[in-house]
Amino acid sequence: MKLNVKAFALTAALVWGLGLFCLTWWVIAFDGATGEVTLIGHLYRGYSISPIGSFIGLAWALADGFVGGVVFAWLYNFFVGRCEQHSVK
Repeated sequence: MKLNVKAFALTAALVWGLGLFCLTWWVIAFDGATGEVTLIGHLYRGYSISPIGSFIGLAWALADGFVGGVVFAWLYNFFVGRCEQHSVK
């Protein structure tokens, strides 16, 4: 069974983007908006534990999740196709 690349990429983008966004607001709710730059802040330029940083992180994570989803689904489909070709012979 092959994956729909667009649907998988969109799902990965939403999961990663909304996950980072919610995690940021969770930290803000319990520790306050520190403006601290975390490890993710070093990967995603402009991201910090702040309300504005959460939206910057959301944008980066949506893009990152989409690209990661495309690559994963494409590789999955590629290897499934090769395995099906070898099992038919």
